[in-house]
Amino acid sequence: MSKKQVFQFREAPREMPARIPLALRQGGDWGELYGRFGEAEAKKQAGRCLDCGNPYCGWACPLHNYIPNWLELAREGRIDEAAALCHETNPLPEICGRVCPQDRLCEGSCTLNDGFGAVTIGAVEKYIVDKALDGGWRPDLSTVQRLGKRVAVVGAGPAGLACADRLARAGIDAVVFDRYEAIGGLLHFGIPSFKLEKSVIATRREVLEGMGVEFRLGVEIGRDVAFDTLLSDFDAVFLGLGSYRYTDGGLPGQDLANVLPALPFLVQNGRLVQGEAMTAGRAIAGWEDHIELPDLRGQRVVVLGGGDTGMDCVRSAVRLGAAEVSCVYRRDEANMPGSAREVANAREEGVRFLFNRQPLALLGEDRVSGVRVAETVLGAPDARGRQRAEIVAGSESVLDADVVVIAFGFQPDPPAWLAAHGIELESDGRIRVPNTGGCKSRRNGAAQTRPYQTTHPRVFAGGDGVRGADLVVTAAYEGREAAAGIVALLREAAVVAPLEILATEMG
Repeated sequence: MSKKQVFQFREAPREMPARIPLALRQGGDWGELYGRFGEAEAKKQAGRCLDCGNPYCGWACPLHNYIPNWLELAREGRIDEAAALCHETNPLPEICGRVCPQDRLCEGSCTLNDGFGAVTIGAVEKYIVDKALDGGWRPDLSTVQRLGKRVAVVGAGPAGLACADRLARAGIDAVVFDRYEAIGGLLHFGIPSFKLEKSVIATRREVLEGMGVEFRLGVEIGRDVAFDTLLSDFDAVFLGLGSYRYTDGGLPGQDLANVLPALPFLVQNGRLVQGEAMTAGRAIAGWEDHIELPDLRGQRVVVLGGGDTGMDCVRSAVRLGAAEVSCVYRRDEANMPGSAREVANAREEGVRFLFNRQPLALLGEDRVSGVRVAETVLGAPDARGRQRAEIVAGSESVLDADVVVIAFGFQPDPPAWLAAHGIELESDGRIRVPNTGGCKSRRNGAAQTRPYQTTHPRVFAGGDGVRGADLVVTAAYEGREAAAGIVALLREAAVVAPLEILATEMG
């Protein structure tokens, strides 16, 4: 065990793993941008942690990971122990290490971020879990006692996977249903390979199956299997339905050729890059996901929207050979919802950013030829506290475009069978969960709402279908917490039922 150097952060600067060279990215290389740390690099970067005592990094993480603790284990070379500790709070650590906006979360809150450079938490997390899994480490469930209960998980996205992981650890059989042919949801189909290689998701599936989780893919609830069947065959149900409904900006000209919604654009690209066959008959919230992608080579591509999805689109367009790629966003750079690191990567790859521009209309005869925009200034805050983008009179101009990708975000698209089973929704279509924390039990004989329990007592929900489109890490958190609520409910039922039978027998 090596001795920690308290002031190592002064001697060892912050470093990230080596990146794929720019020329290869611009030439169509879809491999993960950042490579992996070697052992020496990981130990050096992990050793920069100050172990603050009240770690801001852990508080800033939605999962409240034990970051200083597993950094220290990594520094000492105790990789299997570090991986086990990572999994105590995070069901998907190697995925979060790749796709989380650490610059806005853990690393952004690192004490060293002010002057010395934050500890490269995400890259070390990725190193820990990749190395452990490559070496054969797997979660140890040898002492888990089976509860004799079964739970159906609808949706194999991050919320569903996180829920299934926690259920398996509690001795509950989890069966995960998903309408697509691979697990991961948008992790697989929406996030490009240059951020998350699909082999990582395949490994996570192998880990979960080794824990006893069963996957039934290509099965759509409400079409292939009735929701009533789940309620009759399982003790509880978790809904990780995601947010797939395209946010319609209401722009004139949206029906022109070569105007593409972001999600089908990314889904189709992901499948083509992986060489996967399309799944017939699957649609994304009213948009057929089998869209005919135009050849972007030599084309001028304009992406509307400044979130992480927009960054995925512009960086995909670069790799698809577009001659010019522009990102139009109605606020300034400081107000962009996406990761600053992703913006920097996109800019380095040649993407042009046009801030304070409001799209007004898409122009063209049969196919799009341009975007009419107006300049904006930031005004009074809206209902969410963000400054409104106000159009500057007389500032209109036209951007030439051969292809336009609309990335204004996504909203939940709740299936009709929810209402039929008494599962209430919010006004915007999100699934209503009255309680998102603080597990409660029976009080004075009345059952209290448990975390992420819907208005149906045996149905729980989490992720984007509850919160609205958000981060992978928040979906994993909600899946984890919902599983805790399910476990408490089923354990209580396992105790209460025999007591009720005994009371009846005793008269």
